[in-house]
Parts: sequence; structure tokens; C-alpha cells
Amino acid sequence: MTKKYTDFIDELTWRGMLHDAMPGTQEQLSQQMTVGYIGFDPTAASLHIGNLATIMLLVHFQRAGHKPLALVGGATGMIGDPSFKASERSFLSEETLRLNQEGIRRQLESFLDFDSGENSAEMVNNYDWFKEMGFLQFLREVGKFLSVNYMTSKDSVRTRLETGISFTEFSYQLLQGYDFYWLYKNKGVRLQMGGSDQWGNITTGTELIRRKEGDAEGYFKAFALTTPLVTKSDGTKFGKSEGGNVWLNPAMTTPYQFYQFWINQSDEDAPRQLRVFTLYSKDEIEALEAEHALAPHLRIMQKALAEEVTTRVHSARDYRLAVKASEVLFGKATLDTLKTIEADEFETIFDGVPQSEISRADWEGCDTVTDLLSTTTNGEIYASKGETRRAIKQNAVSINKVKVTDSEQSPGEFDLLQDRFVLVSKGKKNHLVKVV
Repeated sequence: MTKKYTDFIDELTWRGMLHDAMPGTQEQLSQQMTVGYIGFDPTAASLHIGNLATIMLLVHFQRAGHKPLALVGGATGMIGDPSFKASERSFLSEETLRLNQEGIRRQLESFLDFDSGENSAEMVNNYDWFKEMGFLQFLREVGKFLSVNYMTSKDSVRTRLETGISFTEFSYQLLQGYDFYWLYKNKGVRLQMGGSDQWGNITTGTELIRRKEGDAEGYFKAFALTTPLVTKSDGTKFGKSEGGNVWLNPAMTTPYQFYQFWINQSDEDAPRQLRVFTLYSKDEIEALEAEHALAPHLRIMQKALAEEVTTRVHSARDYRLAVKASEVLFGKATLDTLKTIEADEFETIFDGVPQSEISRADWEGCDTVTDLLSTTTNGEIYASKGETRRAIKQNAVSINKVKVTDSEQSPGEFDLLQDRFVLVSKGKKNHLVKVV
């Protein structure tokens, strides 16, 4: 049983997920089941893949036999963490924060086991213990124990002093520090974890515990651990796409877009991402790297990465649909592939693809593909019959992945997919026709 607990630090180390840990942390984790937590900021309706590294900390923590807590900052979210931010954040309404918290809770539940017995995961909300606390009580409970000199020594605060920081944001580390103290007293929490940019806020909590509880019961019983912030090999921030953040909520980033983000990672970045964002073992990752090196064009690492993360965040079905969509939209699919797509999958796969609707009478009345691609679809595919004929002559048009070789062909020679869809390919671009 003891070995089970020591595996957590070992696991983080080989994965490159350990940035810093307070002295005594490994000893604490090797001796007993430990309760540890990470805080999540509910300032958006969803977590994004920038949060995944810290989520995976909790996953590995629970897999090592310890008890994870996920704190949703209903109170601190009203202020916003100033750490390494260039300017102060705008306040969000209580209603917006509540909705954000509910969305984040659902996402975290897909990663952690909330019914595993003694080390079942829990979720807590710091609004529950701050909502009844008055300002004077807070000053007596927290402000008395930490000096301004101590607070301004933190790098995350010092960088903002030059440009200006409000008292509201300045007090953020006191709120987060009290979170740790409250959880220490009421939930038996002994470890707070987070990204490396949170070290200052986390150690404020251990210091508050030490000063309020005394060295014997505080400093040696409250610990801090951080994971490196994930960046790309070129040093740029990880977690962004051309459209901005890559979210875990499928309504904000579709499973297909999510899959595409991972499948398009560089060969330089994929090895680290396999270690941080998947549960593949060390031997499995090294085998993937060796296989990839023999045939880089097959993108073995990226495919394994995309499968693991897309399935975990969304579902196996969403992953299969994303793969199928990639095959269809990037020209690798065949008519047989299209025939395997179920009627209810078309909307998902072709989300974002230009679409036209025609009546069944118009479909049945079309004499030639030239009519279908220009006149019948009101010029939405090709502007004129002449343009259509030229494209066909240049071998640039396919219907249902079958090349159109004659501008006078009858559309009836091409099957309706699921009796209502026609996929037109204009070179590398796709257009879906719905027969209604």
C-alpha cells in the first residue's frame, strides 16, 4: 500500500509534470492517503485545454490512491486572480458565475471518480464559507496574520505594482490563502496543487496555516505542489487556435474542431503532450515515439494523442465522428465511407460546410449535373452553367466522392446518401446539398 502512494511524485516526474514541491511533500504522500485540491476560476462558461494540465494532476493524484478536491471559486471568481495579468478583470454577475460553475462542475465530473470509496473526489465552492463572513471578521481571521511586505514580495503581485493594482485584486491571495486554511480545518486537506504561476498564492495558504496553527501543526502538515505551464516548442502559449481558446464545452468548440487541434500538433510538441494530457504509460509513449520516427508522415503520435484526449473529453462516438469527418472533408474518403454515415451524423460531420436545400421535385427534375450545380441550387455552388462545365472539364468536381466526367451526366446516376444528401466537392472544398 505504501508504494501506491509514492507513485504520484514518480509519475509526475517522468511525465515532466512536476515544477516545484514544498519540502516534505513526497514524505507526506508516501505515508498516508492525502487530501489535495486545485482551484478552478469560474470566469468562463467552460474550462479550456489550458486547464487540462492541472485537471490531469487531480486525475493522477486520485489514481495514486489519494483524495482529490476540486474547488470552484464562486467567491474568488467575483474578483479574478491578478497573477501575471496585465490589467484588472471585469466583474461578472452572480448569475453568470453560477451558470459558469455548473458547467465546470459537469466537465470535471467526466475526469474524476466521485464514487470510489475512501478516495472519492469531491467538489467544493468557496462561496459557501465566504458568503457569511463579514469584512471585520475577515481582517481578524486573515489580514492580521500576513504582512503587506510578505504579500508584495510575490512575483505575481510585484509585476502589477508598476502598472497599478486595486486593493480588490491585491487581496486575492488572502482569499485563496484562507481557502486552503478552511479546507485544512474542515476537510482535512493537506496539499494544494496548481500551475507554476500559482506558487505565490498557494504558499500564502501554507504560510497562513503555519501562522494560525503553529509550526508543529501547520507548516509541516500543509504542502504545495505545482506543474509547469505548457507552452509550444516555439515558446508561444499553448491552448489557443485561430479562433481563440479551445474549450471543453462542445457548444463552444465542436468535437471535430477539438480533434483537429490535437491532430495538427507538431512533431516537436507531441511527445510532451502525450505525457501531460494522456494516460498512456511510459512504455506505451516510448513505443509510439519509436513507431512515429520510422514513418513521420503517418502522424502516429498525433493520432494517439487526438484519440485519447477527444475520447476522454467528449466520447468515443464523438471521436469516431471526428475521424470520419476528417476523412470526408480532406479528400481521403470514398463513396463507401459516405455510405457508412448515419442520417443523424450528417449534421455533426458537415457542421460549418456550406449547404443548400432543394426540393425532391427539383432533384428528380434535374436533367444534368450542370443544372444541379448551378441553376437548381440557385448559383450557390457554381454561379453559372458555363463555370460548372469548365470545372468539370478541369476534373475538379466530384459528387459523393465520385468524379464527374461529363457535364451532361444525369444526377440520377449518383445515389442520394441516406435518401436525402448529396456531397459536392469543388476541388478541396465541400458543399452539402439537402433534398427536402
